[in-house]
Amino acid sequence: MTYMVSALNDIDFGVSLSEAILSFDGDALEVEINRLIRNFLKHDALRFERSSSSVSTGETDFTCPISADTYYVLSGKNGRYDESDLHHLNFLAGMTARLFKLRQDVDQKHALNLREHMLQTQILDQIHESVIIMDLAGFILSWNRGAEKMFGYAASEVLGRNILFLYEDEEENGQGKDILDDFLTNGANEMEVRRRRKNGDVFWASLTLSVIAGLDSQPVGIVGYLSDITHRKEAEEKINQLAYFDTLTKLPNRSLYIQLVDKSLQLAQRKQMQSALLFIDLNRFKPINDMLGHRVGDMLLVDVAQRLKSVLRDQDIVARLGSDEFSVTLPEIATHSDASLVAQKILDSLEAVFSVESHDLRISASIGISIFPADGQDADSLLQSADIAMFQAKKTGHSLTGNYAFYDQAVNVHIAEKLFFESAIRKALKDNEFFLQYQPKIDVHSQRLISVEALLRWKHPERGLIPPVEFIGVAEESGLIQEIDTWVLHTACKQAKQWQEQGLPTFKVAVNLSARDFTEALPQQIAYVLHQYQISPHWLELEITESMLMQNVEGVISIMKQIVSLDVSLALDDFGTGYSSLSYLKRFPITSLKIDRSFVQGIPNDANDCAIASAIIMMARQLNLNVVAEGVETQAQLDYLKNAGCNEIQGYLFSRPVSPEAIPVLLNTPFSL
Repeated sequence: MTYMVSALNDIDFGVSLSEAILSFDGDALEVEINRLIRNFLKHDALRFERSSSSVSTGETDFTCPISADTYYVLSGKNGRYDESDLHHLNFLAGMTARLFKLRQDVDQKHALNLREHMLQTQILDQIHESVIIMDLAGFILSWNRGAEKMFGYAASEVLGRNILFLYEDEEENGQGKDILDDFLTNGANEMEVRRRRKNGDVFWASLTLSVIAGLDSQPVGIVGYLSDITHRKEAEEKINQLAYFDTLTKLPNRSLYIQLVDKSLQLAQRKQMQSALLFIDLNRFKPINDMLGHRVGDMLLVDVAQRLKSVLRDQDIVARLGSDEFSVTLPEIATHSDASLVAQKILDSLEAVFSVESHDLRISASIGISIFPADGQDADSLLQSADIAMFQAKKTGHSLTGNYAFYDQAVNVHIAEKLFFESAIRKALKDNEFFLQYQPKIDVHSQRLISVEALLRWKHPERGLIPPVEFIGVAEESGLIQEIDTWVLHTACKQAKQWQEQGLPTFKVAVNLSARDFTEALPQQIAYVLHQYQISPHWLELEITESMLMQNVEGVISIMKQIVSLDVSLALDDFGTGYSSLSYLKRFPITSLKIDRSFVQGIPNDANDCAIASAIIMMARQLNLNVVAEGVETQAQLDYLKNAGCNEIQGYLFSRPVSPEAIPVLLNTPFSL
């Protein structure tokens, strides 16, 4: 028993007993403890048993319980045990019981941890997102089902591997550790990244990183949450294509082009370099598009885009601005000749025949060139300058060979003004900057207002009142005159409707037409307007010029007859300044002739003006036409025209053009002639 006492105090025995209880279960535990008793305590009469049912009753002298189903059994002394034996047996039983309790606590804690781990795993597996837990070096510790579905790897294939193997390319792979380091320094981080699946496919993901802190609040791991955003990125790319690229040629559109050019100009400015911007307008494209259809036109534009790119450097910027207009920016040039060289290359590239479907097509281009910084400080100003230069190139070049011209401030002032008016007229029509005034025509015999002429006025928000002489020519060249004339016709008829509703007697409202208006559709347009405003046709008179009538005379006469059939009057304006063919004049279904103001100004002192005016009045009377003299400003002019037999007078002598509100008053006011 003395040996047993010393063995109980042996640290090795205690450690071995602890390991046995923590490591073994069932029969194996019983065998291991009894082995330790034999080896360390050297006591054959002492044994460990797991249940009382196995205790022998023959020679067992003493049983010491450890737990509900384990015992130490001491035998062989026939009941002669002293207190020392019992004390040491109880000590051994107590130590063993404590170790069993420790085993129980460990088992319970392990079971709890296992349950928590299983619960966490189940929760993570229920999350559709990919959830990846890593240590601070990026080695994967946990990989949920969402990650398995997203990447195609099972957890067993990735646990222990570094997260970098999922990166899309080497460059991004090299940045991976920098991202983790930055995250650990600055905290939570969200980003959009590209990742690679097991099958090699690359996809876009939204990545959110969160830190895992230990009991000491220090980082011990990282959690990454990833969502597949490939569809969203593809949609964004499509939207980006629609917003910034021409859908036909795939070139940048105007919006993106402006951004790219402005960035390149900033770089050129830092390097103190010049840049060139080329504005390219295709010659003869419109007739091709009109005759052969938009399909052929579109295919031609695609081919043009390819040829432009073929003669440019990688750093050059090319865009389609719209319709048949392109632009090229040369970010860095040494001299103007560099731009000239590229412009000529472009012209040369367009010389070869374009084979589109079964058609062999030829086009050329007019190219305007502006230089940064001399002709503009940004993309918009350079485009404007190059656009002006393009008009100069078109004016001096040939439609078959094309031409290019540099922007010149002195030469292009007129073109700039023209471009201003084109843009401003469109804005004026949109923003209702135009308005009408009405100048009375006075009957010589009744000395009262008998009709009015609708006169266009423009109040520009910055320039104020702009005289028609400054913008009508531009409107005619650009084709905007038709929109203006349509607006005037509708506005005048709408005003006539208001006068009609006010109970005013019917009087003529004269509206001027341009040559572009005189088409086969005009009679139908007039009928529509009369119906729309529900006014009598006797309210309306259309004034046309001689030059309009000399183009396709037979067709013009047919149109005039259709208008007259609507009971709308026709007047020949500015008579004597055009072709004045008397053989045609007698065939025109007109009711009035207007003597141009250029023949009135010299009356009565200029014998030629007097002779012409008298001849016009005499001829008109022979043709039973009413005669109106415009531009009458003096009493002497009035007296001469009145005595010559003129029917109506119009001019500042009686009234300047007035607002529509003043007409009812003038209508009831007798004029002293």
